[in-house]
Amino acid sequence: MKLASLKSGRDGRLVVVSGDLHFCTDAGLIAPTLQAALDDWTRCAPALANLSDALERGAVPMERFHEREAHSPLPRAYQWADGSAYVNHVQLVRQARGAEMPESFWTDPLMYQGGSDDFLPPRTPIYLADEAWGCDLEAEVAVITTDVPQGITPEAARNHIALVCLVNDVSLRNLIPHELAKGFGFFQAKPASAFSPVAVTPDSLGPLWQEGKLHVTLNVDLDGLPLGRAHTGVDMTFDFGQLIAHAAKTRNLSAGTIVGSGTVSNRDAGGGPGKPIAEGGLGYSCLAEVRVVETILHGAAQTPFLRCGQSVRIWAEDGRGRSIFGAIDQKVVGKPVTI
Repeated sequence: MKLASLKSGRDGRLVVVSGDLHFCTDAGLIAPTLQAALDDWTRCAPALANLSDALERGAVPMERFHEREAHSPLPRAYQWADGSAYVNHVQLVRQARGAEMPESFWTDPLMYQGGSDDFLPPRTPIYLADEAWGCDLEAEVAVITTDVPQGITPEAARNHIALVCLVNDVSLRNLIPHELAKGFGFFQAKPASAFSPVAVTPDSLGPLWQEGKLHVTLNVDLDGLPLGRAHTGVDMTFDFGQLIAHAAKTRNLSAGTIVGSGTVSNRDAGGGPGKPIAEGGLGYSCLAEVRVVETILHGAAQTPFLRCGQSVRIWAEDGRGRSIFGAIDQKVVGKPVTI
């Protein structure tokens, strides 16, 4: 089944969405919000699935589903933990800096805890107060969990994945070095992220969901032109079960925890750094990777980070060419600093 949160109040109004994303039906009699459904997932999931079946049969009241009316599935969440499952991305970044790649990066996931109190709707602009901050997109896959107990195994953790969605994990690249130099992680460099209009249960993805991984082409367009067409199921060093287990090593995870994959990144077929789509490659899921490849090949980055007026679109399709999650479609706009 497919779920969405229409804009309403702080936490949205839960609806069930048809498989083709054309219609939706109110789920308020089961749970008023997605977080409420996740808090009682054992009861709510079967009831929502029955409502989904009724929607597909046309047996319940329905309305047109408009992606522009959707918020992120969880407009705010108890936790947002972003991993770095595609180690190829990390390796390229370190190669461009001339830094050694620790062996532990291949066996122990990287992860940081991001801000989860204020996600952006998928069609809301990215507000950028200063272009010098180096605004970047990061196209990723994310999962939303049920309650996860501390110390869970990766295999068992897969059973706690309630929903799958996409995310644009916005980064301010030029603020990162100064923050990391303090030895205390990201904060200002990680503004609000936006998630796809629709979140989907793993079972409804069929063969596109296998062994804790989503297997689709992640489409990324910049200003209407193809930037990335990476394969999400390829070169994913850590599946979502492993990422969840990593996050739960020393703590319980509450229902509604969102865990991200990190920037989706594929190795080049010839063994070198990834190629642009125009050169027969799969392109890139963030501009930072474009820039590190340019640095590796040419000695310096040439592509600028996002500027006001540019647009980003992120989506994935099923085998019939239909959008699975809807699209994250954002424009970068200037915004004065509030004092």
